[in-house]
Amino acid sequence: MPPRTRSTGSPDPNTPVATSPSSAVLDARRALGRRLREIRRPTGLTARAFAARAGWSESKASRIENGKTSPSDPDLLTYATLCGVPELYVDLVSTLHNIEEMYVEWRRLQSDGLRQIQQAHVPLYERTRHFRVYEPGVIPGLLQTGDYAQAIMKRIVSFWDIPDDTEAAAKVRVDRQRVLREGDRRFAFLVEETALWSRFGTADVMAAQLGHLLTVGSLPQVSLGVIPMTAERTMWPLEGFWIFDKDQVIIELATAQVTVKQPSEVGTYLQMFAKLADIACYGQQARNLIAKAISSLG
Repeated sequence: MPPRTRSTGSPDPNTPVATSPSSAVLDARRALGRRLREIRRPTGLTARAFAARAGWSESKASRIENGKTSPSDPDLLTYATLCGVPELYVDLVSTLHNIEEMYVEWRRLQSDGLRQIQQAHVPLYERTRHFRVYEPGVIPGLLQTGDYAQAIMKRIVSFWDIPDDTEAAAKVRVDRQRVLREGDRRFAFLVEETALWSRFGTADVMAAQLGHLLTVGSLPQVSLGVIPMTAERTMWPLEGFWIFDKDQVIIELATAQVTVKQPSEVGTYLQMFAKLADIACYGQQARNLIAKAISSLG
């Protein structure tokens, strides 16, 4: 399951509800365990008998099938072989590796600075044709000016006490924005109004950033929605997430990056994005909110 956030109100009962992003890994591991149990059952082998044939302890088979322990590639080969379904091995391994990719600690990613993180996403940006981006508290990276990006990155560097390569990292982030004007791509951005008022850098940096938002938001391939603070919520604010085509979702938490690729979970994020889009304002109304934030800078 994707991230579950608790609402203090009464959300639309048809609105998808998701679990905490970090628990997505546990849910996916349990789902793999259930699948292995379903593969074993037609053989007539109990978990104990299967473990004996595999040369395992019974507790190992139980932990794997209950999602408490991740199987290894050789473990999956054992299931596929002993259960007489060797053709499933490749798919099982693919599922396992997707789970392992889902949750990556920021600390490990950032150990050598921020530039490598920015650079790592370039191939994904280049092959994506439809971007759907939701950010609750910052301007999305594809819409950031270099100065605004550096201001945010400096806060990250200071907090995590990592090597300061903010200038190089911000340059990569800005360079990635070429996808906005190259190829046949579509972009749907949703930001909470609070993102317009959250100040990173000086008043001049913020004014330039919000002015840039007005400019990029007018591009024909870009849809920019702002969710007003006064909007009646049918979907509560979530962690920022990016949907790349219908293939994967990246959620950035305070301590980790979660990647979701399971079609059902990607579908849930698509539904959540649609719900958020329904309460956003666009066109002149969105520009008025941005202009109001600019005027507050004095």
